[in-house]
Amino acid sequence: MPENLIDLHMHSFYSSDGQFTPYELADQCAAAGISVMSVADHNCARANFEAAFCAALHGIAYIPGIEIDCTWEGTNLHVLGYGIEWRDPAYARIEENIASQNEAASRETLKGLQALGFDITASEMKAMEIGRYWQNCWTGEMFAETLLAREDLRDHPLLQPYRKGGSRSDNPYVNFYWDFCSQGKPCYAPMRFPSAGEIIQTIHATGGRAVLAHPGVNMKQRWSELPRLLETGFDGIEAFSSYHSSETSEECAALAGQMHLLVTCGSDYHGKTKPAIHLGGHGCTRTPEEIKDGLRSAGLL
Repeated sequence: MPENLIDLHMHSFYSSDGQFTPYELADQCAAAGISVMSVADHNCARANFEAAFCAALHGIAYIPGIEIDCTWEGTNLHVLGYGIEWRDPAYARIEENIASQNEAASRETLKGLQALGFDITASEMKAMEIGRYWQNCWTGEMFAETLLAREDLRDHPLLQPYRKGGSRSDNPYVNFYWDFCSQGKPCYAPMRFPSAGEIIQTIHATGGRAVLAHPGVNMKQRWSELPRLLETGFDGIEAFSSYHSSETSEECAALAGQMHLLVTCGSDYHGKTKPAIHLGGHGCTRTPEEIKDGLRSAGLL
């Protein structure tokens, strides 16, 4: 088994689309040979206490983290905050802002899917909430899981790409989200996210470092503008990600070098939502010591 791996991007059940408890993630990291980890949940910092405690039991270095939704000039982004004081009330306010919008956005997405011809009800989705931290929040992945489990929809043409052997079957739930529910797609329900500048300021004000998450996803249509975005106050870039091709990763790493930014690596592991993604599976071509040197320079280790 490989050892001394680094994974700075994973999600617990404190994310609306995460499966495992923070304790379970730390246990899985230990089994996978991870030596440095961070749980970066969507708009929620609650996992950090539990994850740090269990990581310490395994001798794993832990960096407090969060992944926050925000916007930059009309484009939705994810910003990773590392080394934050996660107890700061600013993070509770970020969570409250998202929670307050979830129900309306969820029902808007439901209407969009119904308009496409999917016979799916609010009652079905409420049943999916049982045991979840986030309530009144129906993600694209939850809609996909519900629809793909329905025997009466076995032959529905819009679902065929997500079934075994289909072109989008590697990570069917999240691929469905990207294809139907993400920004610019037919069932997208807009929410009011803070600006990237606001989030960077919050991360810095709470002692953290702001890192742009998987730019190969969110900035794909605006790739030439990536340097301009990074100049707005980012401390680093998640160059190595399970979503990036090797070419994209190396381009990001080279840009980070030119701009004197921190290079990070993260799998974006969620569990069943993204079954093709595993801990440490980010394709990083830098040695663990090179990544650790950068983290030390940034005051994160």
